[in-house]
Amino acid sequence: MLLSNGEANKKKVLELALKGNEISKPKDIVKDPYVFEFLGLPENKPMMESDLEEALVRQIEKFLLELGKGFMFVGTQQRVTFGNTHYYVDMVFYNKILRSYILIELKTIKLMPEAVGQLNMYLNYYAAEINDENDNPPIGLILCTDKGNVDMQYALGGLSNNIFASKYVTYMPDKEQLIAQVEAVLSSNDKTE
Repeated sequence: MLLSNGEANKKKVLELALKGNEISKPKDIVKDPYVFEFLGLPENKPMMESDLEEALVRQIEKFLLELGKGFMFVGTQQRVTFGNTHYYVDMVFYNKILRSYILIELKTIKLMPEAVGQLNMYLNYYAAEINDENDNPPIGLILCTDKGNVDMQYALGGLSNNIFASKYVTYMPDKEQLIAQVEAVLSSNDKTE
């Protein structure tokens, strides 16, 4: 018996709901978008990265739940030093399932190529200086207001480090947006099978 497209999608959603989120590779920990509604931030008011970071730290338990399974908070503004120059990783987590540090860069603007280079530098530092022998390579995540920039495929392409970009929103999308997002995920799953 052949299932209609709608019935097949319902079946896949049910399977995902019953199975839960399975983590086996770095990409499995990345959501898109992240919903930071729990912060209570105004929808369309510009904010600074430090304000976003402060709000996330104040609500760290809820932020950990939004990140997903296996995350442990390490700290904010973790210093990385090259020579006499200090840089700071916005937020550092450890994922016990993947046995990897997760370095998060917060951007209150759209994703820019400079952010990718900066995060790649941090990942190389963590791999060489911070990782223990039992740790897997660190993973980078850039949380930004918009990642739809076409040239990002060139900024992220060819890097040996696991760097992902994901959009965040400060409010829950409406019903139509949620349906469109679920359909997009189901469609992408159809293409990978």
